Amino acid sequence: MNPSFNLSNYTISFGKLVDKDCIFFEFQYDKILIEQLKNHLKVYWSCTQKLWYALDLPQYRALLLLPPKPIFTASKLNALHKNNLNAFYRMQEQLLLKAYSINTQKVYLGEFYQFLKSLKSFPAEDVNNEKLRAYLLYCVRALKLHSSTIHSRINALKFYYETILQRTTVFDDIPRPKKGNTLPKVLSKIQLKTIFDLTHNLKHRMILKMVYGMGLRVSELVNLKLENIDSSRMLVHIQQAKGKKDRYVVLPASILNELRSYFLQYRPKKYLFEGQTGCIYSIRSVQAVFKAAMQRAQIKKQIGIHGLRHSYATHLLEAGTDIVFIQKLLGHAAIKTTMIYTQISYHQLEKIKSPLDHL
Repeated sequence: MNPSFNLSNYTISFGKLVDKDCIFFEFQYDKILIEQLKNHLKVYWSCTQKLWYALDLPQYRALLLLPPKPIFTASKLNALHKNNLNAFYRMQEQLLLKAYSINTQKVYLGEFYQFLKSLKSFPAEDVNNEKLRAYLLYCVRALKLHSSTIHSRINALKFYYETILQRTTVFDDIPRPKKGNTLPKVLSKIQLKTIFDLTHNLKHRMILKMVYGMGLRVSELVNLKLENIDSSRMLVHIQQAKGKKDRYVVLPASILNELRSYFLQYRPKKYLFEGQTGCIYSIRSVQAVFKAAMQRAQIKKQIGIHGLRHSYATHLLEAGTDIVFIQKLLGHAAIKTTMIYTQISYHQLEKIKSPLDHL
């Protein structure tokens, strides 16, 4: 943070405005303090509250050296009976001790919270196998939850009962719902070239090329630091990705000159892609860049930016790259995950002729 931006000049508080979580700034009227705020954050003036505020975003909390946003607020926890508050806190602490990712913590705590709410005053530690089975049937029959949500809920409950309470046989007789076999969506090389050619903003074009050219997850892209780029070896160090694993990916040779031009124009300081305030670029902004690019290219396929990673893997396979190398480049823990791309490789399907063609 710019040392001239002195937080002691502001009284910071948190709250909601038009159903959005916000960071509020209170201070004696001073044009310099207002300009400092505007130079570092995207702030707004609230006529009703009579103060300046910014949206409560993770990158703003990091910039202001504030603690991370709590996953569950006190008002939400008030909905739980006091008999089960301790169970919730133990779950929260165990997830922290095991260093699970923020996303995993959110999912597990969210699913466990719904379970505890349904128990009302009945203590979670007294729930037996039959009561768990009845609850999951309720989720299927009454709540009509999707199979993927049921899987998440079972994972959260298994974590509590097996990891925390050490009851290892709880789910022996409770089956999981069958998962649907969906294939990843990919873009053709012609479609990708159109997207890149019609993305004239250098920063946005580099974002899209980096995701596709190295098969990155969006979270991996936004966390890329300048120090991770090794142009002498043409490698990029992906640090603490999914599963807290490091890996190296190949920096595309075709992107190097453009990457240098981008650096000279934007002068990022820490992260390769930074927001307007110099903090980490948001995942939502990257998704918006891809959506706009798809619209310019007039591609109607319903596909998210993760499809660029799927396209990278598929095109590598079609080019003859060994599936084991693709597994390592993608950072998959199991080869089974990578094998799915063999089902969508166009070149392999192209070689197969229907018996009808031989009649």
